[in-house]
Amino acid sequence: MSQFYSNGKLLLTGEYLVLDGATALAVPTKFGQDLLVSKITESQLIWGSFTHTGDCWFEAVFDLPKLRLVSATFNSDTEENAEFIAETLQDILQEARKLNPGFLQSKTGFIVKTTLTFPRDWGLGTSSTLVNNIAQWAAIDAYQLLQNSFSGSGYDIANAQHNLPILYQLKNKKPLIKTVDFSPQFSDQLYFVYLNKKQNSKEGIAKYKENNDDFKNEIHRISEISLEMCSVKSLLDFERLIEEHEQIIASIIKLKPVKELLFPDYLGAIKSLGAWGGDFVLVTGNKSTLQYFKEKGYETILSYSDMIL
Repeated sequence: MSQFYSNGKLLLTGEYLVLDGATALAVPTKFGQDLLVSKITESQLIWGSFTHTGDCWFEAVFDLPKLRLVSATFNSDTEENAEFIAETLQDILQEARKLNPGFLQSKTGFIVKTTLTFPRDWGLGTSSTLVNNIAQWAAIDAYQLLQNSFSGSGYDIANAQHNLPILYQLKNKKPLIKTVDFSPQFSDQLYFVYLNKKQNSKEGIAKYKENNDDFKNEIHRISEISLEMCSVKSLLDFERLIEEHEQIIASIIKLKPVKELLFPDYLGAIKSLGAWGGDFVLVTGNKSTLQYFKEKGYETILSYSDMIL
């Protein structure tokens, strides 16, 4: 039996522009996904994906070594379906085999169980943690597997593999990763609020890539903000960086910042994380100000210490 684990992720700075070389600040979460592999005598891959509550939300059976899909079952009220999920998984496994031709070529088979430690709709890296776990199992480069299956900047793979905050940059399409001591003195005034909907990062990336403008200056300033956030001493200065970052990204993707759109009367600062329009936002405040979000119907609020590894 083999077991693999990958951390979830949150991108604090650099969303979208990290694709074009901006230095981003990203943090691993206390939540993630594990993958358990057991050998069986049958020449099949029997796959089961489980939620954080232990419910099986997806099952599939593949014949080995051809990786032919035999059956798939999907239990969810989302727009996805069993065939789509199964084909996505099949694509990842096939790409893994291209990188390691001996992967899943044995005459015997496997039972695989994947388990999330967070709700699927939280957007903390359901796909990236899966890709990194499969890459560990197949003994291949997780960044290459990501590019071949989902694309993206790869910061989420870096978070999956590192237990500390990182500065992440793509240079000549290769990841540059530096672990940093991001431990704000005011971390007890930082919270993560879930916006009650999962955002499709692939759609956000596609929309950004439609823009052909030159963002050289914006990339430079966002990189500076990422570095400044690592050393900022006061909450007020941190909030100023958040607000400047939001305005820069808003001007690029032609969307209103989330505070302006949903919470214009909130006293603290609010920053979108990752693809704008869903998942979590970072907010500054205290336990009393958080009642504001609950009154607006946003019940999932995690403190910095509860979320960040």
